[in-house]
Amino acid sequence: MSDNTVSLHRVLKASPEKIYRAFTEAAAIASWLPPYGFICTVHEMTVAPGGSYKMSFQNFSTGNSHSFGGKYLELQPNEFLKYTDTFDDPNLPGEMVTTVWLRKTMAGTEIKITQEGIPSAIPVEMCYLGWQESLEKLAKLAEPEIPDA
Repeated sequence: MSDNTVSLHRVLKASPEKIYRAFTEAAAIASWLPPYGFICTVHEMTVAPGGSYKMSFQNFSTGNSHSFGGKYLELQPNEFLKYTDTFDDPNLPGEMVTTVWLRKTMAGTEIKITQEGIPSAIPVEMCYLGWQESLEKLAKLAEPEIPDA
């Protein structure tokens, strides 16, 4: 971890298609992206190059929330996403860039994530811990294979 960047790496027992859907479907991302103790509301989500999104995380303990949004810079279905994040709070200035690589492996999908430009008011270690929780929740969403009937 550098001053304002986190990098994460995981292998999940799910297909790249399923992991990509988890990043690009509003209900799915709302279920796994917020760290434990937070609820996510997706206000808008247009997944396309140049498209945008807006969401907020609410602290379940206090009821306080913070909102953020961004733009999709690059998308390669089932392989790659690159998007920006900007907080609405003026105390958290700047634009973060998150890049996600997905690669099919014999075990499932290798995921590499880099988030750059984290505002200095956010401890990088806390951001890293939050991402670890989010990826744990992503695994619990994407890994089960549940038949319809």
